[in-house]
Amino acid sequence: MNYPTIKQLRYFIALVEKNHFGQAALSCFVSQSAFSVAIKELELTLNGQLVDRTNKSVTVTTLGREVYNQAKIVMTELSELVNISHGNKEPFSSKLSIGIIPTIAPFLLSKFAFDLQQQHEDLELYLNEDITQNLYDKLLKGDLDVLLIALPYALKNVETYNLFRDKFYLTYCQSSKWVKKGKNTKVSDDSILLLEDGHCLRDHTLSACKIKNQNKISHYTASSILTLIEMVKIDIGVTYLPEMSLNSPMLTNTNLMTQAIDNAYRDIGLVWRKGSSRSQEFRLLGEFIKDTIS
Repeated sequence: MNYPTIKQLRYFIALVEKNHFGQAALSCFVSQSAFSVAIKELELTLNGQLVDRTNKSVTVTTLGREVYNQAKIVMTELSELVNISHGNKEPFSSKLSIGIIPTIAPFLLSKFAFDLQQQHEDLELYLNEDITQNLYDKLLKGDLDVLLIALPYALKNVETYNLFRDKFYLTYCQSSKWVKKGKNTKVSDDSILLLEDGHCLRDHTLSACKIKNQNKISHYTASSILTLIEMVKIDIGVTYLPEMSLNSPMLTNTNLMTQAIDNAYRDIGLVWRKGSSRSQEFRLLGEFIKDTIS
């Protein structure tokens, strides 16, 4: 019996996810002609049509969808097979791929990544910044080893290691028209600026800061904390910033005021695939991060 090759399965996964031969070939760093040949060979090996081809689109067949789902499982298992050998090595002596979200990366990476590499010369550290859902998908596919993200977040088949709590602070321009000061600071309707959908910080802010009145939320959004800060500086509205951002250069020499919110926080932690042979190494990473930032 003939079996598909790892290359063929990897190419087919890319084709389904990119839904375009040219883009999929580019993501695999091969020519489109070589890529197409590999997909055709996979179809011949499996004795079935995996995609319907037209000049403008690719449609995955029912068989193709089943093969795609199974191929992802196979690739994840292969990745774990490689990790078994890594697990027999000294911690931080091989490749380590860390996924990190944009609302953590600018504030935490500089505090631990450089020291980690300096103390472990054999470590090959790779970083991937993206929103949580995309990082989670990459983790399950085996493209990433461990994630540094904010919790809670709906995740399955993972282990977590909590690092610390990151408190939220109401942040506003010193002379803001949106803030009513008194015994309890209040903000006006249409004043709260948040990150756009897809960023977990948006959901954590709404939940942790108990923002239940939708009228309070501005119709303007931002794609980064830096943009949020710039919008608040010119008094387009107010926002809630995580504590880790308060001492960053983003807030240096600004006219912004910050005010702690009672019992409002997100948890920062590491996440990896459940049952990974490198679990102990990831826990050591967590300890290293906590020691470095304390």
